[in-house]
Amino acid sequence: MSQSVLRQRPGAYARGEDTRRRILETALEIFATEGYEGASTRHLAERAGVNLPAIQYYFGSKEGLYRAVIEQIVQRNEACMAPLAVKIRAALAYPETPAEELLELLCALLEAFVTLISGGPQNESIRLLYARAEIERTAGLELLHKAGMRQIFEPCLALVGALLGRSVEDQAIVLRTVALMGQVTIFCNRGVRETLGLDLFSEERMRTVQALARSHTQAIMRDAMAASRTEPTGGQ
Repeated sequence: MSQSVLRQRPGAYARGEDTRRRILETALEIFATEGYEGASTRHLAERAGVNLPAIQYYFGSKEGLYRAVIEQIVQRNEACMAPLAVKIRAALAYPETPAEELLELLCALLEAFVTLISGGPQNESIRLLYARAEIERTAGLELLHKAGMRQIFEPCLALVGALLGRSVEDQAIVLRTVALMGQVTIFCNRGVRETLGLDLFSEERMRTVQALARSHTQAIMRDAMAASRTEPTGGQ
């Protein structure tokens, strides 16, 4: 009897993981289009092709499911950024890292950021979910903000500070970092996307935006680096 149970468990586990995955994929789409308040667990269950108790079994409640969707997005972004994050930490830890290497890492970081906000239907649902969370001030908003700070803003800020020889506490460095990131986040704006006729980013459009962000960043930072070298010691 025990051997029979053991033989069945792998299949049952795989089916359970498939059910959980289907619920999460459906929930991302519905929370993105209908919002947290507008989404009903009955509708979620029907769209996912599961019975209503399955949501409670796997996630406890609608709030638990929403949090699981947010955590999946955070983990997905973490995995995407992890290889680059390792390189950035190593470069920043070594005081003699050449400025051009730091600048290349900054450009690569912004290119990776473009990848995160563009792409296929799932990326579009994630973008809409972020927008919904901002409007509805949902419980997952803080988690999204903290992850974004850790994965994108903080390494970007550290690279800008290192390139200009300034503290990350310097408000001028913070403002410059926000401005550099703004050239990417502008493409999340609905009005901008409508003006450009963008629904989903094609691979070609994504590469175009990445190249634009890179050329702007190189020009801005090289100019700022040149200016910082000519500043009088101790001057403003």
